Amino acid sequence: MRQEALSRRDFLRGSRRSAAVSIRPPGMLDAALADCTGCGACVEHCPTGIVGLVENRPVLDFAAGECTFCGACSEYCPEPVFAEDAVARFDHVVAIATSCLPFQRVDCQACRDACPTSAIRFRPVLGGPFAPELMAEACTGCGACISVCPVGAVSIAPQSAEDAYA
Repeated sequence: MRQEALSRRDFLRGSRRSAAVSIRPPGMLDAALADCTGCGACVEHCPTGIVGLVENRPVLDFAAGECTFCGACSEYCPEPVFAEDAVARFDHVVAIATSCLPFQRVDCQACRDACPTSAIRFRPVLGGPFAPELMAEACTGCGACISVCPVGAVSIAPQSAEDAYA
């Protein structure tokens, strides 16, 4: 059995937390999840290394990197657990917590720099660093912003969240 990897941030913090929400690879059908054999082909072929197995089911670890929607997990899966049509977004967006460095008056825009769709923008704030603002309609939920946040202030949230700040 493969041991769950900790992010560097969690290791240095002494944290052994696991994600509260299991995010499946894009296009994976929840109804067909019982057909998954836990063979690990999706883990082996993920170019960004974010797919892992938890209880023999694939889950994504955005603390390790981002999903590029390359389709390798679907392509190499021997079981019929993925939708036929390509999926280029998740059913979630990101949320930015108040522990975000700009809210603590420290300049940081790492999440904006990592976002491939420019879904995170920074607006000017009088007398302080620019503040993050999520454009939910542009967010694909890929997780690129999660692994680069130096304080772990970026997490996933339901797509229907009215307020992207936790």
